[in-house]
Amino acid sequence: MIIDYNIKPEDLKEKLNRFWGLSGEKILRIESEYNQRLGAPVFTVNGKYSTRGWTEWTQGFQFGSAILQFDATGDETFLKIGRENTVSKMTHHISHAGVHDHGFNNISTYGNLHRLMKEGKMPHNEWEKNFYELALKASGAVQASRWSKTPDGGFIYSFNGPHSLFVDTIRSCRVLMMAHGLGHYLPGENDIRISLIRRAIGHLLATAKYSVYYDEGRDIYDEWGRTAHESVFNPKDGNYRCPNSQQGYSGFSTWTRGLAWAMLGFAEEVEFVNTLHKDEFENIESKGSIIRKLLKGAEATCDFYIDHTPVDGIPYWDTGAPGLVHLKEYLKLPADPFNDFEPVDSSAAAIGAQGLFRLGHYMISKGRVEEGTRYWQAGLTVVSRLLETPYLSVDPDHQGILLHSVYHRPNGWDYIPKGFKIPCNESGMWGDYHMRESALYLSKIISGDHYYTFFNGIL
Repeated sequence: MIIDYNIKPEDLKEKLNRFWGLSGEKILRIESEYNQRLGAPVFTVNGKYSTRGWTEWTQGFQFGSAILQFDATGDETFLKIGRENTVSKMTHHISHAGVHDHGFNNISTYGNLHRLMKEGKMPHNEWEKNFYELALKASGAVQASRWSKTPDGGFIYSFNGPHSLFVDTIRSCRVLMMAHGLGHYLPGENDIRISLIRRAIGHLLATAKYSVYYDEGRDIYDEWGRTAHESVFNPKDGNYRCPNSQQGYSGFSTWTRGLAWAMLGFAEEVEFVNTLHKDEFENIESKGSIIRKLLKGAEATCDFYIDHTPVDGIPYWDTGAPGLVHLKEYLKLPADPFNDFEPVDSSAAAIGAQGLFRLGHYMISKGRVEEGTRYWQAGLTVVSRLLETPYLSVDPDHQGILLHSVYHRPNGWDYIPKGFKIPCNESGMWGDYHMRESALYLSKIISGDHYYTFFNGIL
């Protein structure tokens, strides 16, 4: 991609105001039109949200979007939608022992509501605050219970089973961190106290070691910052076996949404770990060593994104997708969501942009100004493009806010509109939510509000 070094956050203020106006309209449309009895809305078909029963991992994004909308605009209509739906519909996600998605569903809802109360954005109510904290504590402990041991540590295993480490799960580590910050732990057999931060750090380090490549010769496809969606382990002895992919093209190419999860996950966890006292890491690994490994993962994945994305900062869905060979010199041109061969994935851009922002902000704060500015400006470049057509959904009849999002290309789950050969013009609930997160992050930078982190209010 070509980074715009001249753009400033304030230059996007008008675009952001337009975005939040459209965003509110979309949330209200879904709230009034979508049939909740069908399950969580996942992606749009002809502009209308539909469901895909597969762990209901997007429900927290639906209600969390309303909470973010309130945070950005102060319109209490959206606080009411987010708060009431969280209380009435999110309870089963707290104790869902069969998924690795707790950080998605429960941080987006209970976590955001707790943060807003602690920041003074909504009235303080001690009982309500305790309710949110109990939800976060329980969620963190349940998530930590999905644990597979390896010779050098362990990881939170995916819904595929104890052999499977997903790169996505790095964002679920947030709920373990929040639960730990609230004083919780996982009680085990014989009343053993299992440290939530120890398991979270263990998973982060496993992701950094196995999910990310560093041009160190692991295989002939090893390249600085490439990621594998899934890392496969022998469940008998915990030894690593091979890379794999479920939603990407192969274990030896890079599914760009998985790359974006890593970009954001490493960057936000560096921010969190940096706030902790060194004593928190007793019998784990030194704080400095952990930060260096997480920072290496963040830099590598963000570099890979910058180097393997078209000039406007919007990636195709997988860097090894076979149809890309037909798109001559596609990295030297703006991404084309209407081509005949391979779809772009705007949701990867929305997620990755926040990772670029956070890494850039952190590095600048540590005196690495030139490097940090590169990531920061890359984030601005990506978001500026996403806030324009054809990515910003301006059609009032379309329920999505971010167009050209891709869910599961290998399974063929994404809708292909009539007259097109690839999925396009549709939205995904995860993409819409993370576009709102990136927009909120930038809106708060512009207004001088609290610096936005998932852990505001627990430290």
